[in-house]
Amino acid sequence: MSSDPWGRVDETGTVYVRTADGEQVVGSWQAGSPEEALAYFERKYEGIAVEIGLLERRVKTTDLSAKDATTAIEHLRGQVDEHHAVGDLDALRKRLDALVATVESRREERKAQKAKQADEAKHAKEALVAEAEELAGSEQWRSAGERLRALVDTWKGLPRLDRKSDDELWHRFSHARSAFSKRRKAHFASLDAQREEARKVKEKLAVEAEALSGSTDWGTTAARYRDLMTQWKAAGRAQREAEDELWNRFRGAQDVFFAARGEVFAERDAEQGENLKLKEELADEAEKLVPVTDLKAARSAFRALNERWEAIGHVPRDARPKVEGRMQAVERALQEAEEAEWRRTNPEARARAAGLTGQLQAAVDKLRAQIDTARASGNNARADKLARELEGRQALLDQALKGLEEFGG
Repeated sequence: MSSDPWGRVDETGTVYVRTADGEQVVGSWQAGSPEEALAYFERKYEGIAVEIGLLERRVKTTDLSAKDATTAIEHLRGQVDEHHAVGDLDALRKRLDALVATVESRREERKAQKAKQADEAKHAKEALVAEAEELAGSEQWRSAGERLRALVDTWKGLPRLDRKSDDELWHRFSHARSAFSKRRKAHFASLDAQREEARKVKEKLAVEAEALSGSTDWGTTAARYRDLMTQWKAAGRAQREAEDELWNRFRGAQDVFFAARGEVFAERDAEQGENLKLKEELADEAEKLVPVTDLKAARSAFRALNERWEAIGHVPRDARPKVEGRMQAVERALQEAEEAEWRRTNPEARARAAGLTGQLQAAVDKLRAQIDTARASGNNARADKLARELEGRQALLDQALKGLEEFGG
């Protein structure tokens, strides 16, 4: 009989393995020595142990599913339970039991992870739906449309939920996108209608602008072009191609008119510039008449100058006040000279001035005599009062004498 710590072979060739439950028959060996029998069944034990080791590593280091791992464990457990190997079978069972616990733990971890991923995916999809529903009311057509397309790509990258939850969220998401698309389509349809109306208005404006381009009624036509431009701006924009074409027609017609007006105005400005030089020369001659020494000659010379002035024509508007002001100043000087001459040669006025001067002189003489009398009698208070009255009368007399001098003395 032959034996080792985990098994033995009896006299009949029966091989036994020792377990916690006692000896178990492994098999019968008749082909060789007992040692060979134990070595054979020990190799079978080692083979099972190697397979268990490989399965342990696969469970720990790969994504082997719990179902496949359990199937492999049961297969190996069947081999151990058949007792066709010699070795520490109880240790193998413990390793398989531990492996079952590991697989179950991994199953629970994966289940929890899957539940967490599903919860995260649900929250992510709910967030996408909420954003899509908010964007459904946006009028930022370009940016909102691009964002909705990006949300669809994000949705496609998320895992599916349970059928009911996924379908409900997708329905809301799809409805929000459809609502935005419907509103955007209506907006651009309305915009197209507005642009078509703008095109019709601008077509009429371009036609009228072209009809006015040959007008020579400069002021009225320029004002009408300003009105047309105001209407153009108020009409809104037409489709781009129509807008560009109509604008070129409208602007081109204006350019024709204003170019023609510019040429006419340039000629007029040149003519008025020459007129200004002539009038400035006349103003120089007129200013030489002041101060007036010979009123009659000055008046005759000014009339001649004024006739030449009126024959010249218009000068530039901004220069008109200054040059006309110079002639008006000379005219005022002549008028003042005429008034002074009239006062000097008016007999009635001279007589009135002489009479007033005589009266004031008599009053001054009388006051002086009264002052002398008062002081001689020692009445200084009366003398002072009369002296103050004399100052006033003397001032009036001086003014009257000056006026009398204007009549020639």
